[in-house]
Amino acid sequence: MLERIREGSQGVWPKVILGLVVLSFVFAGVGSYINSSAETSAAKVNDEIISQAALERAYQNERGRMESQFGEAFSALAADSAYLQQFKQGILDRLIGEKLLEQTADDLGLRVSDAQIKQAIVTMPEFQLDGKFDNDRYQAVLRQAGFQPNQFRDYMRTDMTRRQLSSALLATEFTLPSESQLAYLLQEQTRDGRYLQIPTAAFKSAIKVSQDDIEAYYQGNISQFDTEQKVSLAYVELKLADLLPAINVSAEDVQTYYQQNMQEFTSQEQRKVSHILFEFADDEDAAEVQAQDILAKVKAGDDFAELAQTHSTDTFSAQEGGDLGWITPGMMDPAFEEAVFALAQVGAQSGVVKSAFGFHIIHLTDIKKAQTTPLNDVKEEILTKLKTRKAEEEFYALQQRMAEVAFEVPDSLDEVAAIANKKIQTTELFSRNAPLEIASDARVLNAAFSDELLQDYVNSDIIELGENHVIVVRVAKQESQRTQSLDEVKGDIELALVAEKSQLAAKTWAKEVVAKIRTGEDTTPLLAEMEIQWQQQQGVARAGSSLESSVVEKLFQLSLDTMDNTDVVDLFNGDVALVQLTSVNPASAIPDGAELGLRNRLSSTRAQFIYGEFIASLRAQAEVKIY
Repeated sequence: MLERIREGSQGVWPKVILGLVVLSFVFAGVGSYINSSAETSAAKVNDEIISQAALERAYQNERGRMESQFGEAFSALAADSAYLQQFKQGILDRLIGEKLLEQTADDLGLRVSDAQIKQAIVTMPEFQLDGKFDNDRYQAVLRQAGFQPNQFRDYMRTDMTRRQLSSALLATEFTLPSESQLAYLLQEQTRDGRYLQIPTAAFKSAIKVSQDDIEAYYQGNISQFDTEQKVSLAYVELKLADLLPAINVSAEDVQTYYQQNMQEFTSQEQRKVSHILFEFADDEDAAEVQAQDILAKVKAGDDFAELAQTHSTDTFSAQEGGDLGWITPGMMDPAFEEAVFALAQVGAQSGVVKSAFGFHIIHLTDIKKAQTTPLNDVKEEILTKLKTRKAEEEFYALQQRMAEVAFEVPDSLDEVAAIANKKIQTTELFSRNAPLEIASDARVLNAAFSDELLQDYVNSDIIELGENHVIVVRVAKQESQRTQSLDEVKGDIELALVAEKSQLAAKTWAKEVVAKIRTGEDTTPLLAEMEIQWQQQQGVARAGSSLESSVVEKLFQLSLDTMDNTDVVDLFNGDVALVQLTSVNPASAIPDGAELGLRNRLSSTRAQFIYGEFIASLRAQAEVKIY
């Protein structure tokens, strides 16, 4: 067939046709190149573009910062595509705000000089070594961040100009001392009051719910009866602990490991020493002469501890008679350490030893010889270590093979299970908002409800749940979202209507009590009939109270006026409470030293609010397009 095509293409007309086809591709390609945008836009702010590359760079930088700060917690969130989309949108909104600030600063004529930019770069700690600007580090950091020097200078100019405006906005906000004092008095104020808890259960017996009520509730709240999408997962799970029981380690393996790693079971020799230190100061020769003089006294039999207390410039050890405690190889200055381990016996002294810290006279006070732990004492430790090591090797091999087979045979977990020598397990149906324990890990949950697994019924990638713990999942069964029928939810609706009407009846009764309190009537008979009584509360604070939040909030909304000191609130459990304010307890004056901190916090909060409102107003007046 190829030979016939080759022969047919040798004539004039085939060559003409082929030439026209080639030319059409050439011009189509050139045209698409000419007409295409050199860089994809993420957004347009007035007449300026925010490029997709700029958005991606900001996104990667912020994601790296979040991963560095929050570790696995952020990685789990980032596995959710919906969260990532929201995260990226937030970064784009920030870039739009910065662009609006930049344009406003330019309109106001704000500028930054080259000298200011240079000074800012030189003083940035990211570009310094040992507290000084280092050009090689500067170049390396820029390359890592994807900047050329001229691009970075332009970026710094824009950023510093923008910050001139934002700093001016933030710095102009202030709080008067009288305002901070008033805020403190309001925050620290406490209130006395009392409340009645009115149980809605007392009204349920009188509640009637008709079929019309149920149907009206169903139609009016139809979205409440939409079920969530549910899945049942089939999965193969493998842990390192599953492999350990089958791992065998011989006595010879243990013996070999012990012999080859003897240093693990041998303690280093330790020596306890004291010293007298003579620091160099400005005159090294004088320090050495002094050291030789004291050494002569040591050799003459003078008490070493007393000489150390009197003459050593190491004031900390001098208080202990020069005692440095136990040392092992590698702990001290090399010259000092060499002299210590050269001493032959307890009680010996060195000559004058020079180290980086000065001149020393060293006194050996005790020795602990190196000791080797017998094999019998560490046999179980070695056995566990070797079994774990073998199990880890097998685990990683199985994990790799499971990952390959899960991809190569995507429509079944049978081969994955055979490799892991584990049974395929299946969960009950569950929703994204109420996952079972096996799907509590965000990576498993996101895989379970991914389009790939739901629509194509394929295996997931291998998912690492922790150290030496992996799982492969697939959707075994799924239940689509649907609206439950009236018959399915009739009982639940009836319960909800009874609760709703009972609470309404309790509120009506409570308002009758409020009306009687305001007119001065005796409410004792009403309370006795309901078998409830007032509960007194003293010194209730805005925060930290054991009372329910709605009661506390209402207590701080009421005034001492007779017509406005009592009101009704809903409680979390469905009951109703009657709250009455009886006294307002003013706070004492703000303590010395606390006023400035509170004033700064109030100013900062106001400044952030004003900044946000300023950006919002700029955006409302601007033409912003998001692509």
